[in-house]
Order: sequence, then structure tokens, then C-alpha cells
Amino acid sequence: MSAVVEQRFQTRDVVELLGISRRQLQYWAQTHLIAPSAQTPGGHARYTFEDLVALKTAKRLIDAGVSVQGLRRSIAALRQVLPTVEQPLAELVLVATGDVVLVFRDGAAFDAASGQEWIFEVAQLEREVTAWQRSITPLRNAGRARGGTQTQASQRTA
Repeated sequence: MSAVVEQRFQTRDVVELLGISRRQLQYWAQTHLIAPSAQTPGGHARYTFEDLVALKTAKRLIDAGVSVQGLRRSIAALRQVLPTVEQPLAELVLVATGDVVLVFRDGAAFDAASGQEWIFEVAQLEREVTAWQRSITPLRNAGRARGGTQTQASQRTA
């Protein structure tokens, strides 16, 4: 393991590294959005590298338009749906689209808050389109044999 991964970061370090205000860190910790993993005997916050990843993820999602409430809902839902994931913001690949947080896991993407799948198998869609094209080709060919398409007929009268 690298020294960075094992290191504990002070609040001032996090403020410098991530551009998150001291007040924001305190608020997120008090409201249990993202709390530091450790505290000194004197009560000072100490953040792990994993905490930094979670904080950076939260900041980016919020900067991308996700509300803090939406982020909280997403985290709560992810903890229920994926109970083995301890820190969703650090362990999962998340993407913001408006106020929706998408989770990418095991080749699929789903809405973090609702669990609704967002990504479909592209290869399956390609097979469906190919089958559809095959089914309509005879119909279109028959229409052309009777005098062309509607567009061609209207072009001749113009």
C-alpha cells in the first residue's frame, strides 16, 4: 500500500487539496453526509485517502448540479441496495446527469436513488433494429414497385 493511502489528512489539508471549505467539511460531517474516518484524542478530524475520494466525488456531483438532498437520497438508497458497499462515494463509479446520480456497476448503469436501470445492452438494440429492418424491407420494396414512395410521387407533381 502506498504512503498516501495510509496517511491521515487534517482538515486544513483537505481544504487545500480539494477546495472544500472548512465549514462545508464540518457541515457534511455533522449531518453525516461524509464524516472523517478518525479523530485525534483531542477531537480533531482526520481524513483517510478513501475519505478524500468520497469528498471529491461529492463536490464534483454537487458542482455538476446534484443537490445535497439528492446526494443524501442516493447514498441512503445505495446503502440499502448494495449493503456490502461501505462508502458509496468512494467505492462506486458515479456520474451526474442533472439532479440524477447514475451508478456504473457490473456492466450496467442505474439511478442511485430509485435503482432504475438506465443503460441497455447496445448489442441487443442492434439486433432489434436489424430484425425490424428485415421485416419492413419487403413492404417498402413492394411500395416502390407500385410507383415509388410518397416523397418521390410528390416531387413529380411539383
